[in-house]
Amino acid sequence: MRAVVQRVSRASVGVSGKIISAIPTGVLVLLGITNDDGEEDIRWLVRKIANLRIFNDADGVMNLSLLDVKGDAIVVSQFTLYAATKKGNRPSYIKAAKPDVAVPLYESFVAELEKHLGKKVGTGVFGADMKVDLLNNGPVTIIIDTKNKE
Repeated sequence: MRAVVQRVSRASVGVSGKIISAIPTGVLVLLGITNDDGEEDIRWLVRKIANLRIFNDADGVMNLSLLDVKGDAIVVSQFTLYAATKKGNRPSYIKAAKPDVAVPLYESFVAELEKHLGKKVGTGVFGADMKVDLLNNGPVTIIIDTKNKE
């Protein structure tokens, strides 16, 4: 799994002109899923995102996690995170999991994050043409890959 985690002052997701998810302070997570991802990837990534110390403490130092600030989250499926661009100018998405694999893993990821945070997590609509609006705070943007745990 690959995640782009953005610290936000606000974020929302719209589909067909309607806002379906919106949050104040928290994180927007763009989530890419590949064919060999599984429950272990979900558990590791959820813990990592919930505990990333990317929020400022009283001294303005990034010492607090999403759990510490009781922040919110939106998770948006993003198959393009697995774009292969080595050859030519048209990205290949062959490494991205097909919906029959990706949807259950996406739903499981959202459920696990909700359990970990103890609150509802906003989502997009899998496979839809979504409009994502955010105010990136910092900006703080972190890329995490469960197959490359740096």
